[in-house]
Amino acid sequence: MMKKIKYPGKEDWEVFTQRPELEKKDLNALVKNILTAVKEKGDEALFEFSEKYDGIQLVDLKVSEEEIRELVLQQELKEAIQVAKNNIEKFHQSQLIEEPVVETTKGVSCWRRSVGIEKVGLYIPGGSAPLFSTVLMLGIPAVLAQCKEVVLCTPPDKEGKIHPAILYTANLVGIKNIYKVGGAQAIAAMAFGTESISKVHKIFGPGNQYVTKAKELVQQEAVAIDIPAGPSEVLVIADKTCRPEFVAADLLSQAEHGEDSQVMLLSNNAKVIDEVNLEMEKQLEQLPRKAITAKALENASSILLNSMEECIEFSNVYAPEHLILATEQADDLLDNITNSGSVFIGNYSCESAGDYASGTNHTLPTNGFARTYSGVSMDSFLKKITFQKLTAEGIQKLGPTIEIMAEAEELMAHKNAVSIRLQELRNGR
Repeated sequence: MMKKIKYPGKEDWEVFTQRPELEKKDLNALVKNILTAVKEKGDEALFEFSEKYDGIQLVDLKVSEEEIRELVLQQELKEAIQVAKNNIEKFHQSQLIEEPVVETTKGVSCWRRSVGIEKVGLYIPGGSAPLFSTVLMLGIPAVLAQCKEVVLCTPPDKEGKIHPAILYTANLVGIKNIYKVGGAQAIAAMAFGTESISKVHKIFGPGNQYVTKAKELVQQEAVAIDIPAGPSEVLVIADKTCRPEFVAADLLSQAEHGEDSQVMLLSNNAKVIDEVNLEMEKQLEQLPRKAITAKALENASSILLNSMEECIEFSNVYAPEHLILATEQADDLLDNITNSGSVFIGNYSCESAGDYASGTNHTLPTNGFARTYSGVSMDSFLKKITFQKLTAEGIQKLGPTIEIMAEAEELMAHKNAVSIRLQELRNGR
């Protein structure tokens, strides 16, 4: 189970907040070769990589309308996806706020307008855990932002098919351009464009280390990405008022994402740590992904600290993707949280709620990037264009200030752009 650490000194906190490094030998070179191949050979390279990595010979990369019409999905799951869609839509719609026009000086008006990024690419992991929930998290804000073109790439199974839940969800939110491409080659296709797949301006979505490295590298080609990605992580802060079985379930739910998932427990109570570890042992035995989960727990830690305030302080240093406050006094701690992707408040706020259906976005900064990045939101799909309008009165009032500043910077053409207008107004034209 988790390593137990008692009362570490603050001078040692940085050591305990380090994420374990994965083996990345030759990763950079391998991904670069994939990017180059797709850039040079287009669809041909995508077909080759599908055969090499997915073990499938594809005839067509794009999902057909017939495949969408013929998909079969349980009605119960369809209804659950619809509930999640409604909540996510409601929360993201609330972020679309029309900003006011501000008169900074008499006759000088400034404002901003939000405009959707024209072309966006969404990467949706498939494999053993097809993340159809991520289609909601990325597709809904893309549609609300009125992005003109949305491209979705996701890996096919051994039969060349896309998981029906991914297809159903994409169709539900209104995404039509769905392609059977996974891995670094999918990122390359969206970054550079191929005969079948359009080049996009910004790429979103989680993925394995190959996808993550590809997203990192295509930024050098003037393609934006959502946020720096890494293994998923959760930090739980629990006191004597927590429910140990709930805490154990939350920690395990994060660990089952993958062997590189990051799991940490902080408490001011040694008994709580022992009880949570015991519960984890019991619950682990019942999990289908037991082997993956157990491997992730090899790098997990439970840390005993002096107080809940110190737990929050440690959490801010760690800057977790997900922070769960498993305490009846959670509300009293909120103002001191400065670094976290998303916060789950109280004993009944499980991290799974944010993963699926509460309404917040589950695409969040990992690996300590919560210190400087926010999670995906409507703003991620929008550009903010500023506008300013100066009347004759406005340039007369503000002009002398601009002239003085431009001359001080020895940019006389800048000064003249004002002076020529003021002169015309003085001449009564």
